[in-house]
Amino acid sequence: MPDPIAVHRELLESWRKVMDLVGPGPVEEHFVDAEGAVAGLNAKGAWVDLGSGAGFPGIMLAARWPESQVTLVERRQKRVAFLEEVLARSGLQNARVFAGDVATLERGIWRGVISRAYKPPPAFLADALELLGEGGMAVALTADEVPAPPPGLSVFHVERYSVEKKPRASIRYLRRQ
Repeated sequence: MPDPIAVHRELLESWRKVMDLVGPGPVEEHFVDAEGAVAGLNAKGAWVDLGSGAGFPGIMLAARWPESQVTLVERRQKRVAFLEEVLARSGLQNARVFAGDVATLERGIWRGVISRAYKPPPAFLADALELLGEGGMAVALTADEVPAPPPGLSVFHVERYSVEKKPRASIRYLRRQ
């Protein structure tokens, strides 16, 4: 099986300008950010990456945590095509693309919910709370702040890292009963 991250990087470089997948500048910072976001997650079971876009951080999550089953949610058809091509060429068997709106996802079943730029953290956390099963984990990615959790979620870990010398944080929340 080819290295899924290398395949993702290669396809992103070749498709980025045609499809406006990421902004200008080197793509490497997106991979560094995704790696920091999923570090130490020990992700298992059904996870969902909301607004997957160019595949960050969902493809990294699937590549680094093979015991997870990652659903990449994207409603924009061009990005869906890109994500499907990455999965087909990379051979990742534990990831799939869901071409549709987050509102149509089944509620209360997910072990984990993650997103990089789907919505501002408070709105993301509200959606994650609805999607998560009991004891599930929501992972919010921020510049460095720790958004207060809504009732039903509690912060249990903050993973701090940097991208291009800028602070980043992967905030992990647990769904309580």
